[in-house]
Amino acid sequence: MTKMRSWGLSALAGLLLLAACGGSDPNVPGSGAPSGAPTSKGTFTALVSFGDSLSDVGTYAPATSLAGNGTAPYFGGKFTTNSATGTVWVENLATSMGLIVTPAEVGFGTTSVKCPAAANPALANTCTAYGQGGARVTDPNGIGHSGGALTVPVVTQIANHLARFGTFKSTDLILVYAGNNDVFTQFGTFVATATQIQTQLAGGQITADQANVALFNAQTAAQAGMKQAAVELAGYVRSQILAKGGQYVAVMLLSDIGDTPFGNSLPATVKPVLSDLSRVFNLWLTDGLTGQPVQIIDTFTLFKDGYANPARFGIVNNTVPACDAAKIAAITSNRVTDGSSLFCNSTPGAPFNGLRTGADVTTWQFADGVHPTTGGHKIISDAFAAQLHAFGWI
Repeated sequence: MTKMRSWGLSALAGLLLLAACGGSDPNVPGSGAPSGAPTSKGTFTALVSFGDSLSDVGTYAPATSLAGNGTAPYFGGKFTTNSATGTVWVENLATSMGLIVTPAEVGFGTTSVKCPAAANPALANTCTAYGQGGARVTDPNGIGHSGGALTVPVVTQIANHLARFGTFKSTDLILVYAGNNDVFTQFGTFVATATQIQTQLAGGQITADQANVALFNAQTAAQAGMKQAAVELAGYVRSQILAKGGQYVAVMLLSDIGDTPFGNSLPATVKPVLSDLSRVFNLWLTDGLTGQPVQIIDTFTLFKDGYANPARFGIVNNTVPACDAAKIAAITSNRVTDGSSLFCNSTPGAPFNGLRTGADVTTWQFADGVHPTTGGHKIISDAFAAQLHAFGWI
């Protein structure tokens, strides 16, 4: 994600805040809520998750092949601090429920295998972790797709589950956590447009008033894109999950990406734009699920507490990524220069260990600019488990 330069005009900062408060969209979502979800404890035989890199349990492992040819062993594969114990929240939650969950698809570039765990017949029904790094709600061209990432969108993830299993079962715990990459996509477009506006203003090609209008329109377009993604996701939950047999369905709102190391690296006048893209998505997603028999998990509120009170969760550092971009670049012969946790291994003493000196995967919260460490994922899984207990489901 491109980082923006500091804005030179206070007028631009004021306009950003104006657009963040609603922009020009007259259709403000209401304050409705879901209703009718189960209140009794479930008898779960599968955990089914749909989403993006936060829920990815190893889709892109072949990209981290030690041999460099896509074959095992792999030194990475998940967007966290990878190791033999480097699990993500989906795996943690499944384990706590006595379930096994494996990737629905594994691959990179032009080669992938669906349900590789099915090579062992005993695991044939465990391939229900559909989340993929870079995946968007509807658009198949997600982040990293041009570089080989599969980025199967959530709408297709759901379709793939139905194609394999026919329907959802009453014994499925279904978790939907998506929209983050729509935020990054819309924010990236806004950054590019805003940078162009700033250049034109600095060069005298447009006036300050024209720059303000153009910037307002750029942010309004980004928010409209988030509204569309949220409305689409709510529709998929209604028509492709609930209508296809889903009973125990939990939908996660987006957290405030502005609280991540990436978000905190942005100029103070720009960070609110990023935060409000999540807010807009959450409002319209909630609106689209009004009256529906699902439960919503408000990660925006839950994770705010964690960011504000890290010590309460055993975190000593939530500002600096645990993975070292320079080490990862050296390990990958400069193929990966952004410090992506997908390629970050935390095995002590391993020649492919990519941790920053002094970093701790259990007490540092972030692996890279936006993804959690092993400890960060435990915080997420613990929070989600607490919510499921509160629903009476587990």
